Amino acid sequence: MQIKSKQRVKDHGEVFTQEREVNAMLDLVKNETERIESRFLEPACGNGNFLAPILERKLALVKKKYGPGQAEFERMAFLAISSIYGVELLHDNVEACIERLYNILNDVYAKLYKDKCKDEFRTSIHFVLKRNILQGDALTLKKTDGKEYIIFSEWSLVNGGMIKRRDFQYAELADFDPKKPTLFSLREVSDTGETVFSPMPVKEFPLVHYLSLNYEDAK
Repeated sequence: MQIKSKQRVKDHGEVFTQEREVNAMLDLVKNETERIESRFLEPACGNGNFLAPILERKLALVKKKYGPGQAEFERMAFLAISSIYGVELLHDNVEACIERLYNILNDVYAKLYKDKCKDEFRTSIHFVLKRNILQGDALTLKKTDGKEYIIFSEWSLVNGGMIKRRDFQYAELADFDPKKPTLFSLREVSDTGETVFSPMPVKEFPLVHYLSLNYEDAK
């Protein structure tokens, strides 16, 4: 384990898992780490020791399959990074994690396309990370003020390059049973004909192109 300071360990129990242990744990779910759209949530993400290698594995696949075409790479890279989520108690770690993940993607992007890189794509990626890596307490499922519940965004790639965003309350997702209805669930029918329930979003947004993510509530 690694630490920043003894005081942070004392105050927050903050320790960082070393790279060897991280990769050994990720290898246990290797197939999922190499599936572009698979979602990962780290409830105490620190500065990204788990999320960073997950993104690296996803991007290696994106680069291999879609690198020759910039637009297709951008869409698949967006899908890869938008499926990674984290909650972290300390603000400096949140900011460090966001920048770490952004730089991992941007380094691959810049090496592939050099002067053809699009600032709009970089802006969209940074926007998504600001919505996916959040400061809060994963035990209470609330923001650090202890009042508001954590809200995560789901990003779905539809109609080519269009993005559908839906926001969900983390507390509803954390203890959700698809076979049991709640006050905030939607009744649906599965592919096998069974009645199932899906979490109800707290907000839905209109379709927008992946190069044009610029919602007013970016905070």
